[in-house]
Amino acid sequence: MTVDAIVDKRWPILDENECDWRSHAAAIALSVQLIKKRLQWKKMIIRLEHLSVALNKPDLWDDSTYASQVSREHGMLMAKMREVNGFEQELLELIDLIRLAREENDAELESESMRALLKMRRHSKEKELEALLAGENDSCSCYIEVQAGAGGTESMDWASMVMNMYLNWAKRHGYKVTVVDEMPGEIAGIKRATIKVDGDYAFGYAKAEVGVHRLVRISPFDTGKRRHTSFAAVAVIPILNNRPSSFQIKESDLELRGSRASGAGGQHVNTTESAVRIVHSTGITATCQNERSQHQNKSMAMSVLQSRLDQLELARQAQMNADHTQSLTDISWGNQIRTYVLHPYRMVKDLRTNYEVSDPDSVLGGDLDGFILNFLSSYLDKVEDIKG
Repeated sequence: MTVDAIVDKRWPILDENECDWRSHAAAIALSVQLIKKRLQWKKMIIRLEHLSVALNKPDLWDDSTYASQVSREHGMLMAKMREVNGFEQELLELIDLIRLAREENDAELESESMRALLKMRRHSKEKELEALLAGENDSCSCYIEVQAGAGGTESMDWASMVMNMYLNWAKRHGYKVTVVDEMPGEIAGIKRATIKVDGDYAFGYAKAEVGVHRLVRISPFDTGKRRHTSFAAVAVIPILNNRPSSFQIKESDLELRGSRASGAGGQHVNTTESAVRIVHSTGITATCQNERSQHQNKSMAMSVLQSRLDQLELARQAQMNADHTQSLTDISWGNQIRTYVLHPYRMVKDLRTNYEVSDPDSVLGGDLDGFILNFLSSYLDKVEDIKG
């Protein structure tokens, strides 16, 4: 028997509390099929074959950087394949044990196997989620950048609200958050800001937020109490950490500028005096004003710059046009991903998936998981449909 054969039997899937082994087995089998679909199983097998051929070439280690990349990717894909195959094999073995227990009237063995099957069914939901985050850089920490669109104070206030939404989301997940750079607006809000989000799969989740976010509300800055529309752009960049960088930075391509950041003074005076801005010859820049010394700010800014350049290089290699905050020029209707309406009704709707909720306050408070998971699953399903 195979997982596909179990699915083909169309056993009814009942509530978890029902002691029906066929129901548990059918639910687990469907999960295995979904996991394989999300992992792009056929494509993974072909990729593993190509990597195995590369690993067996005698001259592989002539290029140690390339060799380490091939070895690391091969190991990562093999681990995923073994895990899914092992999960599938465990299901088939438990089914055999239950059938054997019934043939021999072994109530204890049957009860034990049923408990194991129920545990597998619950665990399979976790594996479905893990399969959404199977991209090469999904396990990385990340930078989240928010930039206000046109519209002056109104848009700057909205950009601040968006950044606070991500700060709250990160805290809900137990991520460590560091404010790397922030340019406040003249009256309220921010012109732009960058935070560093440290934790497992921060990039895998946060990448679902890339794009333009639109707000409709009665403006608190309009004495006429008219309705306004504001835009803010979000970019998310993986932090590759110990992985080989895609873009090698030459010192000769850098221009280092010390600057006095806008801050409160007093206890912040050392921070504001030591702000650092680094400009790369490509035009990509990175600024840090959060640390106490110029050396620390330079180190953090270099880390941000490396991640930005890596992101651009990865996009170039994949022939993608990944929007980056530094090059966003059209923060408007055309490329928006989500609308937040506070007046005349209350609603948040993702324009990519049509997922929506009627409680904007909870979303702005960081409750983004529904939007993120719906997008990730929808995106993977579309990719799989296109490819096969």
